Amino acid sequence: MDIFFSGSIRGGRDDVDLYADLIALLEQHGTVLTEHVGTEDVETKEREAGLTDVDIHDQDVAWLRRADAVVAEVTTPSLGVGYEVGRAVAWETPVLALYRPEGEHELSAMVRGNEAIEVLEYETLADVEPALETFFERVR
Repeated sequence: MDIFFSGSIRGGRDDVDLYADLIALLEQHGTVLTEHVGTEDVETKEREAGLTDVDIHDQDVAWLRRADAVVAEVTTPSLGVGYEVGRAVAWETPVLALYRPEGEHELSAMVRGNEAIEVLEYETLADVEPALETFFERVR
């Protein structure tokens, strides 16, 4: 199974360590196409590789098209994450949105109110593990 993990990059990197932990959990269920989201220096590596914004967009959309499922950490608001989730919903790719309600921001009604997006409110990684099992059993 190919999994697209979505998390904030330019919108804020406060959760990068959490993203890395979530990616490690996701790797138990398939191939994570976007493991770079969990690395500290993702933007530096993209610049060093000479990637333009167009290159990044096209690469991410290709991975998103290939994905069997999308898991998005949506606690930190991000235009890019919202864009990716919207595209996945339009393509009828299963989406699981992970949200920590104790964060600074309320979850958008455009995510919470969309019946095509499964939302999991969680506090710890231990809360996420069983939900991932259930989600991936359903989408296989």
